[in-house]
Amino acid sequence: MRLLLLNAGPIAHLSSGNPNLPLVGEEMSDFSSLIYESGKGLFIDEGEIVKISDSKSMEDEFSNLKNVKKIDCKQKAIIPGFVDSHTHLLWSGDRSNEMSLRQSGFSYKEIANRGGGINQTVNSTRKATKKELIELGNSRLRRALNFGTTTMECKSGYGLDTESELKILETMNLISKESPVKLHSTWLGAHDIPTNLTKDEYIEELLSEQIPAIVEQNVAKWVDVFCEPGWFSVEDTETIVNEAKRMGLEPRLHVDEFEDGEGLRLAAELEAISADHVAYSSDEARQYASDSGTMQTFLPGTPYVLGKKLDLPLRKCIDNKWPISLATDFNPNCRTISIPFIGSLATHRMGMSPLEALCCVTRNPATTLFSKGDSHVSGSIRIGGPADILILNSKYVDSWCQMPGDNPVEKIISKGKLYNHI
Repeated sequence: MRLLLLNAGPIAHLSSGNPNLPLVGEEMSDFSSLIYESGKGLFIDEGEIVKISDSKSMEDEFSNLKNVKKIDCKQKAIIPGFVDSHTHLLWSGDRSNEMSLRQSGFSYKEIANRGGGINQTVNSTRKATKKELIELGNSRLRRALNFGTTTMECKSGYGLDTESELKILETMNLISKESPVKLHSTWLGAHDIPTNLTKDEYIEELLSEQIPAIVEQNVAKWVDVFCEPGWFSVEDTETIVNEAKRMGLEPRLHVDEFEDGEGLRLAAELEAISADHVAYSSDEARQYASDSGTMQTFLPGTPYVLGKKLDLPLRKCIDNKWPISLATDFNPNCRTISIPFIGSLATHRMGMSPLEALCCVTRNPATTLFSKGDSHVSGSIRIGGPADILILNSKYVDSWCQMPGDNPVEKIISKGKLYNHI
């Protein structure tokens, strides 16, 4: 499909410099280098942005071509499609009862010890058929697309045995073939310890069975480990990641969610592309991660649903020019798949500007999902780049994160195809 967007409002193109690199510090709030003024048009052909210029000249040049759909943007703002770089897309079951347990004073670990938590979801997910998982995944992806997500990282981790982990990843790959959202798969076999094995026994299974099977069937690009005291130690994580790296899987890790367990430092040592949660990491580890090229990905939806303070050090990271991203952490406990809601938490509660937060849900996370030098890296709007574009229902770019509980997106263009807000 050919699309001609005319009469655009301001366009947050975010394409300054090298789009394969994240924006940091003052770069993230530089309106002059990140936003085009109103009055431009865009021509899209075969999923790629072909030209960006003033609306009148674009209409004269392209409106008479065959098979061109014209879209009058009516001065509405345009931004890149959202990139959600940390989700747990596929799982079955319901853990809504856990809120009352948390309100009664039970910790995340105590709920898990009572039979809840990850292993409760594991039991339901193991019983689910591929057909059931496909239906769940497609339903969730429709909601994510509706909120503007056009690229998504998806983890396994609710199988905790070779057969079930493969089932989840194979299902994600099946969904990916028809999905309007670009999907990137991560193997998270080391999410928890299954109830029928000791930790040492399970780590041996991960090393001898799961990693070889995942690599042989080519169903994931990355390895992830829940590196947290009480789950997988830094030593456990290093063992698992090194074996996975030896077989071709690159790391992106869960670290320092509940306390500073030195997980971010390990992630930097292991050259992980991303270290996620990082709520309690030290400043020294944050600097080390920045120097090592490890993205810090904050997941504010998680402390929000757990009733914790929203005091993530987002401003400190920007002030120190440490690369950061934001993501939903969609999972059975944090059941939001809305990037605009995450942006609301970051701006309304943690001091980020809307433009800074936008960089953290578009260009910055995209740099962790695409190969270095990939000309089709998403997260920005540029000639030759992928046509993943959102038309907002406001003339202001800042509106993208100012409607908590509602949807600021009017139209979605993903992979060059137009979708109206449902």
